[in-house]
Order: sequence, then C-alpha cells, then structure tokens
Amino acid sequence: MSSLTNSRVARDVFDEDAIVKKERWRNLIAFWILGLCNNYGYVVMLSAAHDILKSKFGEEDVTPDTNSTITTGDRACNTVSTGAILLADIIPSLAIKITAPFLPFLVHARLATCVLFSAAGFLMVSLSTTEWLAIMGVVITSLSSGLGEVTLLSYSNEFHKDVISTWSSGTGGAGIVGAVSYAGLAMVLSTENTLLVMLIVPVLEAIAFWCILKHPVHTRIPITKDGINSQEQIVKVPKKSFRDKINLVPGLMKYMIPLGLVYLFEYFINQGLYELIEYDDIWLTHAEQYRWLQVDYQIGVFISRSSVNLVSVNKIWIMSVLQFINVIILLFEAIYYYIPYIWIVFIIVLWEGLLGGGAYVNTFYKISTEIPRADREISLGITAMADAIGITLAGWLSMPVHNAICRLPQPKRLGV
Repeated sequence: MSSLTNSRVARDVFDEDAIVKKERWRNLIAFWILGLCNNYGYVVMLSAAHDILKSKFGEEDVTPDTNSTITTGDRACNTVSTGAILLADIIPSLAIKITAPFLPFLVHARLATCVLFSAAGFLMVSLSTTEWLAIMGVVITSLSSGLGEVTLLSYSNEFHKDVISTWSSGTGGAGIVGAVSYAGLAMVLSTENTLLVMLIVPVLEAIAFWCILKHPVHTRIPITKDGINSQEQIVKVPKKSFRDKINLVPGLMKYMIPLGLVYLFEYFINQGLYELIEYDDIWLTHAEQYRWLQVDYQIGVFISRSSVNLVSVNKIWIMSVLQFINVIILLFEAIYYYIPYIWIVFIIVLWEGLLGGGAYVNTFYKISTEIPRADREISLGITAMADAIGITLAGWLSMPVHNAICRLPQPKRLGV
C-alpha cells in the first residue's frame, strides 16, 4: 500500500513539473510575441507615416525625388532632418511612459487599450484624408507602444525572470520584421493597403496576451514577517502611494542614466548622421544606403537583445562610453568623409546596434535580479522612461546638427 502511495505521489509531482514547464514555455513565447507586436507599429510608422504624408499631401509639381532633397552648398540634404519624424513618433510614447508608472496598474485594461490604439493607428494613417488625421494615427500608435512597454515590463515581475530576455528579443525582432515586411508588402501593394494588412499585428498581440500567456492567479506579492515562510505570517504588500513611487527614482538613476545616454547617442547617430553619410559610384543609391544602414542597425539590436542568457554585462555605463565613441567616429565621417569603404561603416553601425540592444536587455535584467521583489514592478516601469527620454533628446539635438553639417561644403572622399 505504501509503495502504491509513493508511486502516485511521484506521478503527481512529475505531472505538476510538466505543467509548470509547459506554462513557462507558453509565457516565454507570449512575451516574445508581445515584444514584437508592441514595437512593430512604432518601427513601421517611422517610415510608413512619412510615405503616407508625402504621397497624399505632398505637392504634385515638385521634382519626383524620393528623398525630398535640397542642395545646400555642395551637399544634397533633406529639407527636414529625420530627427523631426523621430520626435513625432517618440514624444507621445515618452509622455505615457512618464505618467503610466504612477497610475493604477490595471493590466488587462491597459493591454486592451494598447491593442485598440495600435489598430486605430494603422487605420487612421492608412485611411486618412487630412494631414492632421494621419499625424494623429502616428501619435496613437506611439501611445500604444509606450503604454505597452511600461505595462508589460512591470507585469514581467509576475513571471520567471527569463521573460525579460524573450521580451527584449521580441522588441529587437520588431525592427527586422517591421522593416522587411513593410518593404516587401510595399513592393506589391500601395502604402495604404500595406498598413491595412498590418492590422493582423494587434490581433496577434491580443491572442498572445489573452490566449497564450498563462496569467498568475494572484498579482499581489506575498511577503513574510522576518523571512519565515509561515502561512499564518504571510502579509500582502500594501499599495505604494505616489510619494513611495517617487522615492524609488533616486535609487534607479544608476540604471536610468547609462541607458538614457546609450539611447541618446545611438538615436543621434540614426536620425542625425545616417542620412549625411554618402558613398558615390557604388552599387547602392544614397536612399538605399540609408535604408540598409537602418537594417544593419536593427540586426545588431536583435542579436544583442536576444543574448542576455548567454552574455551578460554588469557595467552598463561602459556601453554608454563606447556608444559615444561611435558618435565621434560617425560625426567626423559625416563632416569629412574620411572612411574609405562603406563596409567599415556597416561594421560600426552593427556594433552600434549591439551596444544599444545590449544596454536595454541588461538594464532590465539587472533590475529583475537586483531590486527587491516588492519594488520591482514599479521600478521596471519607471526605468522604461529612460530610453524614451534619451531618444527625445536625440531628436531635438539631431536637427540643428543636421542643418549645420548641410551648410558645409561636401568633401572628396579620402582613399578612393
């Protein structure tokens, strides 16, 4: 009788382990999809919204130049820096990231809002007949992305810490998938119809959150008095007041400042310098060079955001220093054209993406392991605003730098 009981107990334990393992894989997959869907609209809108505005509201009698260039000195420059487009897509996200951590954490209501806003953004930009409606579609998409990031990073505290890795990998994958899918579909469909096809993305986000993800039964974190795991002594963490949340900010600066600096430097490169780097008489046109530099960057981001379980970095500030070195190298390239081959630039840009993605995933991974569990949810949400602040500053900084470089004469490339 005793052996039969032991056998049943062993079988029950085995079944329970199998269920836990299955749920863990479901959660890892769900967070990868959520990361992909959350950042997908943001990535696509940076290019698609500009195309929509140009095709619908551009003047018909202008020279058919896809780059809307003007000649200033000897350089052919965009009339408006791509930093201006970046600001339109990041400021709403920054606003929501600043406020959301201090609002009630109603995760299901927040995700429903993200899904609806994402779908509305695609619809508004695609079907818009007025310029303000198209811009509002970009804003709504940005709000969806910002709210989704701050919410899901906080919610990851309820799951195994490895979901941070899959979430980050998914957000990195959004750059590649977004760029490739938009470019591929735009070859056979109009920009408007391409965006309508992309309505599948918010649907997939809803499926991942409500069908694939295994939600915890209790969202409040139980803690024990004096660290004793006694059922009688378990108490619930009280809700944090606004003051309690603000008091956490100084202790999070060691994570936020390096992360914000990395994003300031890399988006200054992306939106202020890429378009000013040009190689003549090669197999790529200037516009194609810009697009492939963006793809190259996204590949680096995806690789590093997927690698935290293989390679982890404790000193995030080192990445900000290395990223600043990239700024100096590429700033002088944009001014003087001293790098003889575009392949060298591609290598530097890939390295730039590796640093940016690595700073993101390692920062949130460190928080998930170093911050006390009772403070972790709100800490993840607050830190999420650091990258948006850096990106916003980069957008503002890149515009005057772009204009200043455009007033310089175009040099002859050395070594060729």
